[in-house]
Amino acid sequence: MRIVFMGTPDFAVPSLKILVENGYNVVGVITATDKWGGRGNKKLIQSAVKQYAEGVGIKVLQPKNLKAADFQEELRSLQADLQVVVAFRMLPESVWDMPPLGTFNLHGSILPKFRGAAPIHWAVIRGERETGVTTFFIRHEIDTGDVLLRKTLPIGPDETTGEVHDRMMVLGAEAVLETVQKIESKDYILETQDHQLATKAPKLFSEMCEIDFNQPTDIVHNFIRGLSPYPAAWTNYQDVKLKIYRSARPETGTILGEPGSLHTDQKSYLHIATQDGYISVLDLQLQGRRPMSIQDFLNGFTFDI
Repeated sequence: MRIVFMGTPDFAVPSLKILVENGYNVVGVITATDKWGGRGNKKLIQSAVKQYAEGVGIKVLQPKNLKAADFQEELRSLQADLQVVVAFRMLPESVWDMPPLGTFNLHGSILPKFRGAAPIHWAVIRGERETGVTTFFIRHEIDTGDVLLRKTLPIGPDETTGEVHDRMMVLGAEAVLETVQKIESKDYILETQDHQLATKAPKLFSEMCEIDFNQPTDIVHNFIRGLSPYPAAWTNYQDVKLKIYRSARPETGTILGEPGSLHTDQKSYLHIATQDGYISVLDLQLQGRRPMSIQDFLNGFTFDI
């Protein structure tokens, strides 16, 4: 079976790697174009998937336009039986409908919940205790195709999106391998998604990440960990952006003051009042400084409160 793999970030690498290491014939990889980055935008940065693919000698294509005739001709020349998509952009029908066995996608939620670009973030923000991965055949509407396989993953009460992401990479790779095996052996039953149960997980932008301390403590805590480490929840301190990466919820329901007010001993802790209590800031970053723990931060900074 000839496979074309489509993906870009580090999240996709274990899924490609597990196929290669299990002897599958990955005849090509489609990934994002190289981008200038680093200090002064002077370094050409390759995607994590490209770096792995070139390291194991797989042909790499980096189209700017997935609808371009020359790209589709080159893709067709790979004669793929199956296409596997992990953390890539939307495909035109002319691409996903090309291989005879179809094109399946790995999605970072238990579909139909959290359809969209940021499923891990929104699962943590919403305080879900469980998430997982789903593989499904791609169809016209995003994340709506018939399901091949689901695998679940617990979410700890204080886990960040970054921590869930790293565990999900491994689970996702296992799901990709199992799905390919099922398709190869024709041992699968498709499940139509119940669209009435669908929830959305839209892309997150910085302006959406400002913390509302008028919310209950649990909601504020989940919001902070759900946006950590990127794009990061933030608040303003004297007109400067203060990012909070990690927080803790006290066991008591002590009310410290007006929601959003700061309380600190200037040595070891920073508490911020919420609607029904407060959160304790553990890791943070003031604009113009590096991220650090609250203890390290207070060693060199004094809040004016």
